[in-house]
Amino acid sequence: MRILVTAAAGFIGSAIVARLQSEGHETVSCVRNPSAHVPGEVRVVDFATATQSDWLSQLADVDAVVNCVGVLQDSVRDSTEDAHASGAKRLFNACERAGVRKVIHFSAAGADKPLTKFSETKHRGDQSLMASRLDWIVLRPSVVVGPAAYGGSALFRGLAAMPVLPLMPATGPLQIVQLSDVVETVLKLLQPEAPSRLVLEVAGPERLEMRDVVGMYRSWLGWKKQPIWLLPSFAAAALYKLGDFAGWLGWRPPLRSTARLEIARGATGDTRAWTEATGIVPQSLPQALRSQPASVQEHWFARLYFLKPIVFGVLSLFWIGTGLISLGPGWPIGMDILRQGGVGDIAPLAIAAGALADIAIGVGIAFRRTARLALYAGVLLSLAYAIIGTVVAPQLWSDPLGPMFKIWPIIVLLLVALAIRGDR
Repeated sequence: MRILVTAAAGFIGSAIVARLQSEGHETVSCVRNPSAHVPGEVRVVDFATATQSDWLSQLADVDAVVNCVGVLQDSVRDSTEDAHASGAKRLFNACERAGVRKVIHFSAAGADKPLTKFSETKHRGDQSLMASRLDWIVLRPSVVVGPAAYGGSALFRGLAAMPVLPLMPATGPLQIVQLSDVVETVLKLLQPEAPSRLVLEVAGPERLEMRDVVGMYRSWLGWKKQPIWLLPSFAAAALYKLGDFAGWLGWRPPLRSTARLEIARGATGDTRAWTEATGIVPQSLPQALRSQPASVQEHWFARLYFLKPIVFGVLSLFWIGTGLISLGPGWPIGMDILRQGGVGDIAPLAIAAGALADIAIGVGIAFRRTARLALYAGVLLSLAYAIIGTVVAPQLWSDPLGPMFKIWPIIVLLLVALAIRGDR
């Protein structure tokens, strides 16, 4: 079969594409990011803006569509309306016009009982598909985890690495479902004889509390049980607000206002219809973890998970702070150093230019879209400061506060940030 997969570079979409290709199917992978690494035929399509005509040109000779598009919350990069409702409807209408019969659509647990804009737009997207003449299947997975660390599976690893588990005040039950079971579901439902026009809740076999899930991951990583600290409501609210702020900077943290409400509700489902339609008996979380021993990569990732936002936050504030200090209380000190080094009339211009460059780098690091470029700029500017400082003010190398020596740890931290910048 020739199968078009949307969000093919995502956590679920990439696994589906890989499995389809291993089974001999031909895939058309639709991605938003032109630099996404996806095997096979790849097409760049912005789901938020693609029209029916755009989709018609992508659907030629396609036998089935698997729609994996989903975003947690509105931000500068994402729109839940475009991703889940209006964008999905345009795709489904194009499928009808193009003669594509089979559409498997990923919704979310609880979409039939909207609680947030995330679940409300998911519900409207489901309704659009269910009102069509297509052979549709709506999948409503709970929290999906797998060997790849993204979203929930990344968060659980990060929480497991903390010396104390900071538990949110209100968390509902979770039925953790394995990515491999989700992918197998898609494979079975794409078969010509598979049933259609079904809504299937895809979830794990057991209801677990958040502390239980994190505890299982911690045990899997080989660490002793951690004490639990129930976060005060004000602290939890502050974390969710920080997550919202990071979202508007282009990052995708799992802890945001939408997550607060969805976590409180939990993610569960009645799996009987799913098992009846596919024959799949879902794996439990302990079963899945036992089948894949934790590696050194897992330990590194878990320990770096919550350090990553700290690294980026500290670097951003550092560069902005140095720029502001140079323009403020540090101005006369800078002027004195440059004059001693023989820099005359251009000293004010040099200080101002350096300060503004520092601020620009700090702001650039804060925004996900510009972070990579800003980090490289920070490395180059730091090297430039080391060279210029050596030429103009070599006495700084013997300064007891070590301003020239401190450049090198900053460069190392910038390189670390470059190494851990990616989400997947």
